[in-house]
Amino acid sequence: MRIAIKPFVYAAIMMTAGGAVAAPLQAPVIGGLSTLETGDWELRSREPGGKIRHICLADARQLLQLRHPGRNCSRFVVTDTAAQVVVTYDCAAAGSGRTALRIETPRLVQIQSQGIADSAPFDFAMEGRRIGACR
Repeated sequence: MRIAIKPFVYAAIMMTAGGAVAAPLQAPVIGGLSTLETGDWELRSREPGGKIRHICLADARQLLQLRHPGRNCSRFVVTDTAAQVVVTYDCAAAGSGRTALRIETPRLVQIQSQGIADSAPFDFAMEGRRIGACR
């Protein structure tokens, strides 16, 4: 009988086989997001007459998947600096996207995102601004 082992499981097995203890698999840390403050954020569309929405930002990674909130998607970090974070992500059948955050201050970001959600393309630009504590 032959058992298929996924590469990340194989790596974890190999790390523990030599006596070392493997750390649990976690989402990669995106250092550029670490400067952003948590709290109530206002997201304002850059389009004329665009909508304003609010999110309680507990984790700055929420800004990376605004069209796929709460989904467990795989991410690939393209750029990770103090001034800019760019990621691509894949949410399987739910869609995929590419998001670029330009970090102006710990309370102000410019967001550009595009991809596929609900079987339709999306493309938007927003300004995110921290306006206070979550309500």
